[in-house]
Formats: sequence, C-alpha cells, structure tokens
Amino acid sequence: MLRRVAGDVSRETFMRLDLFEQRFREWNSRINLTSSADTDQIWPRHIVDSAQIPALRPRSRRWLDFGSGGGFPGAVLAIMLAETDGVTVHLVESNRKKAAFLSRIVAETGAPAQVHACRIEALHGRIDDVETITARAVADLKTLLFLARPWLEGPATALFQKGRDYRREIEDSRDAWRFDLIEHQSLTDPEAVILQIAALRAVPTG
Repeated sequence: MLRRVAGDVSRETFMRLDLFEQRFREWNSRINLTSSADTDQIWPRHIVDSAQIPALRPRSRRWLDFGSGGGFPGAVLAIMLAETDGVTVHLVESNRKKAAFLSRIVAETGAPAQVHACRIEALHGRIDDVETITARAVADLKTLLFLARPWLEGPATALFQKGRDYRREIEDSRDAWRFDLIEHQSLTDPEAVILQIAALRAVPTG
C-alpha cells in the first residue's frame, strides 16, 4: 500500500517508518497521541495517508507542518524525505509531551526536521523561506488560512488534508479569503481530499 501512494521506497526509509511505528505505539500508550481505536490502523490510516504528501510537491525543500501532534503528516513527511538533499521540515506542536515525542522520533530516525514546541502564531516572522505548509486534523480551513497567512500571501503553497466536509469548509472560508485552489483526491480515502492552496488574499472589508 505504501508503494501505491509513494512509489518505490528505499529499505532505509521503510526501516525508519517501522521504527516510527514502534515508538508511536510505545508513546501512545502513555500520552494518547491518537485514539486507541486508531492504533490498529496506524499504517493505512495515518502513516500511508501522510506518505502521499511529498509527491504533490516533489521540488519543495522547506516544509512547515501545523499541529504535528503524533507526527502526521509532518514526521512521516520528514522520514520520507530523509534521503533528499537540502530538506528541512519544521514541526510545530504546542503540547509539550507530543513535542517531546516528535523530538525523540527526529533524533532516532535522523529525519531532517526541527521541532518547535510553541503555537503556530509564535513562528510568524521567524521562519521566512517556507515553500510548503501541511496540516492534518488541526482546524477548519478558515482558521488554517488565518494561521498560514504570513506565508500563503507570499510564494508558499499549502497542502491541507481534509475529510468529507471539505466543500462546506471551502465555502465557509470564502467570506474572508480568496485563493487559488486545486483539489487532489486522497489515495487512501475516497471521501477525503488534499487541498492545494496558493496566492492567498484577504477579502476587503468596509
């Protein structure tokens, strides 16, 4: 299934993902990285779902992942790109325990990532050369666009993973935002999409 969404994957990458799964299960039993009901589906529902992201922006080298939590998609993304030169993935997670988990994963897998244990707003003006922003199960689209505004009003592009209610979220955001949009069908869930968003601009008021 991994090959179907990500193409050929090296043995080293698969070993890193396998280590990620082991550590995820260990930490999840202590700090609830995800619901217990999801644990048995960690590969198809979380790891493979996250692994489809890099192919949508194959030339991107500077990534910023909002609300990285249990590592989806940001930590998996960083592992998938570990053998690509010049990559940095910024993982943003305000929960200190989850940030500690992410730091452990980065250290053990050698993934090209930096963990920021803070709120997303705290990074406004601190990380400038972002090319791609990712987020999964963090907030509604309207809120995500507000958080991503400092980067998306520039040259950055967003890849936001959304479920079956994505069309409502798009419409709800239109009163505040205009943007270029491409909808990518998820390769792991027929009801889900990845929203590719660029050229963000606020709707004038008054």
